[in-house]
Amino acid sequence: MSSNFQFLKKIDNNLFDIITDAEKLYKDEYFEQCMAQTRRFGEQICKNMMQQNNMEIGSFDEMLATLKDQSQGSAQEKEFIDDLYFLKKTGNEAVHSGKVKHEAMTALECLKRSFETALTYSVYNQGASSDILKLNYDVEL
Repeated sequence: MSSNFQFLKKIDNNLFDIITDAEKLYKDEYFEQCMAQTRRFGEQICKNMMQQNNMEIGSFDEMLATLKDQSQGSAQEKEFIDDLYFLKKTGNEAVHSGKVKHEAMTALECLKRSFETALTYSVYNQGASSDILKLNYDVEL
């Protein structure tokens, strides 16, 4: 199976495995599980960033608050943090919902935001080539 996240395999194979599982869940129409997996992906990105910067790893919410506090206020940082908050919120709602919802569009939005998050993380935290910022999420994959 081809993946929108192929670029990530060379940068962080663990993150690549997590997010490609989410893509497979989406493809098989397990939308809630896909949303939960994208939440896991976002949390792992936060953990990686905290470890890189010798910062304390806490709950996902605590790590996001720390990243927000450390932000320099750029539009790019704001979008990155907003995307991570979206993944957290949506993943939590999918896991804790009392009813099964087949929310394909929400799951797709999670994948798209994960893609943007992965690009930003790869370039600005892992030193990947900025050429990957030109990539677009392909819904056909």
